[in-house]
Amino acid sequence: MTIRLPGVGGELRTYNPRTEPLALTAGAPFTSRTVFSAAHVVADPYADTTPDSPAAVDWDATLAFRRHLWSHGLGVAEAMDTAQRGMGLDWAGAAELIRRSAAEAKAVGGRIACGVGTDQIAGGTPAEVRAAYEEQLALVEESGAQAILMASRALASAASGPEDYLEVYGHLLRQATEPVILHWLGPMFDPALAGYWGSSDLDAATDTFLEVIAAHPDKVDGIKVSLLDARREVDLRRRLPQGVRCYTGDDFNYPELIAGDEKGFSHALLGIFDPLGPLAAEAVRVLDTGDVKGFRELLDPTVDLSRHLFRPPTRFYKTGVVFLAWLAGHQDHFTMVGGLQSARSLPHFAKAYELADGLGLFPKPELAEARMKTLLSLYGVDQ
Repeated sequence: MTIRLPGVGGELRTYNPRTEPLALTAGAPFTSRTVFSAAHVVADPYADTTPDSPAAVDWDATLAFRRHLWSHGLGVAEAMDTAQRGMGLDWAGAAELIRRSAAEAKAVGGRIACGVGTDQIAGGTPAEVRAAYEEQLALVEESGAQAILMASRALASAASGPEDYLEVYGHLLRQATEPVILHWLGPMFDPALAGYWGSSDLDAATDTFLEVIAAHPDKVDGIKVSLLDARREVDLRRRLPQGVRCYTGDDFNYPELIAGDEKGFSHALLGIFDPLGPLAAEAVRVLDTGDVKGFRELLDPTVDLSRHLFRPPTRFYKTGVVFLAWLAGHQDHFTMVGGLQSARSLPHFAKAYELADGLGLFPKPELAEARMKTLLSLYGVDQ
């Protein structure tokens, strides 16, 4: 069987799909690394909505996908950027997602950490931003999940300098009941976060970030860094206080950062581990045995797919993630909250399919091929 895939400009190329997927099985949690997959949400395709409407979520399919990740030993990072926070999923929808996913995690024994932000307000003073954070932190803690203090658009707008970040985060860490994960999301993921930590100079911003951690090391489980700069992440993790983990959020350089070096390594909290879940889990289990070479041999080939999905504008990577979930059979449709299924081009989808199929990611390659051909026919590409 063959499929004709379009490139930019409409030129068609013939691709021979795989006939067998990788043999990947469920397994126990990992011993050498703590690994979270930031998970997407599944939209309700039958809801009568518009891109500006509140999100209509298919809760059964959304929770089923989380059970899939847990079954492979991965933790779930809930209500994060991958779940379209601020890009289709508002705070009301995120709150419901947190409640449902935390209850599901408790029922099945899955690890879960949930995003705490300020998206119930569009702006305000630093005090109002702090109050918004407090509301969300309370809900996450009440749900029994670990808290991830996400970067805040409202704080980026309200802060006059580093001192406002120090005050807001210091207050939140003092009142947190359990150690949290701090999240530094770069402007390539969200342009509204430019200049976070009070400076557009990344060295100065890093100093402020580290000052927050140094003042409350007992309240910080770790940091999640999404700057797509491997060297900067390594330098930062070497400056962390003893016991504070670095969770890589670098979807371009994750194999080398997780493998680490003689001075340390990164744990992981990654959006790309949504489509890569079973393969990523297999790779980490190999790493658990001390086989760094085997780990890299499994995970290095996935980087081309990740770099493709996260290519600029990087914030639209969620579209590729959900597209692959549809091809893999984790959901019955390619619809996204906020209408975000339209955010990538047909040639982008074609390349994503080819790369993912080449890795053996689709449990049923024939289903993925059939769905890809359905999408192509909708765009007028005959087979």
